[in-house]
Amino acid sequence: MDNWRKNPLVFWVFALPPSLWLVAFFLVPLALIWVLSFGEKSGLIQVVVTWVPDNYLRALDPIYLQIFAKSFWFAGLTTFFCLVIGFLIAVAITFAPARRRAMLLLLVMLPFWTNLLIRTYALITVFRTKGMINHGLEFLWERSNALLELVGFGQLQLLGEQFQPLKMLYNNFAVVAGLVYVHLPFMVLPLYANIEKIDRSYIEASLDLGAGQWRTFFSVILPLTWHGVLSGVIIVFVPALGAFFIPDLLGGKIQLIGNVIERQFKSANDWPFGGALSFLLMYLTFGALALRAAVSGRKQGLEA
Repeated sequence: MDNWRKNPLVFWVFALPPSLWLVAFFLVPLALIWVLSFGEKSGLIQVVVTWVPDNYLRALDPIYLQIFAKSFWFAGLTTFFCLVIGFLIAVAITFAPARRRAMLLLLVMLPFWTNLLIRTYALITVFRTKGMINHGLEFLWERSNALLELVGFGQLQLLGEQFQPLKMLYNNFAVVAGLVYVHLPFMVLPLYANIEKIDRSYIEASLDLGAGQWRTFFSVILPLTWHGVLSGVIIVFVPALGAFFIPDLLGGKIQLIGNVIERQFKSANDWPFGGALSFLLMYLTFGALALRAAVSGRKQGLEA
């Protein structure tokens, strides 16, 4: 391929439109929010830019630091469960018969065909007190008690006199489950892309030399797929950290940093403070990306 300097016109024809798009609809709005983060609210809709970092200092209040810590905890749990479940799914797809592999990948990507808000509302119908899970458990409870009566043990009750539905909505479980459900495909796809490239002879050699399934996984498969693991962790952790409407719909009164930022821009109409919180979150995201790049560079250096 010729160097792009030999054909600068072709290069600029392809590079200029996306560059203008990024500048106009990404960098410029981002810069405006950054400027507003150094301002203060004046009246109902006016903002005066003072270039004083009061909003950032306000964001360091213990209340907001606690919300940041809770958001990191939820994002970490989401990433962990997505990694464990996603790795199992990616391995299963990789070693599935070739004729079924495309169908399994289609099932992984199928949720993308439905609006995210609709999928979140669908989870409410699954987790609510009279939802699908509780209806299924109640059905099993009734059938189990009917079977006990049939065999002469009707005085025994598995769950008491009356079925008590599980409280799976508007709590921490619902938030983590919703975040895992939404972000799981973003973990599966990069993991599958890396696992699929592994030379099967390495795995066969490990098993032939006496290593068990777990030893082969941790000593062969995992080291050869660390690129996919890091990519999947970043892709899942970053959006899970800033999620706001999933905790709002499934968590009830649970407050994460995404909910606080959303309310600053809408309900409280305090754009400067919302901008400061947004950029603190962005700085943390850039830190995670920098850490990923450092780990990747160190790993490549060791391999070289």
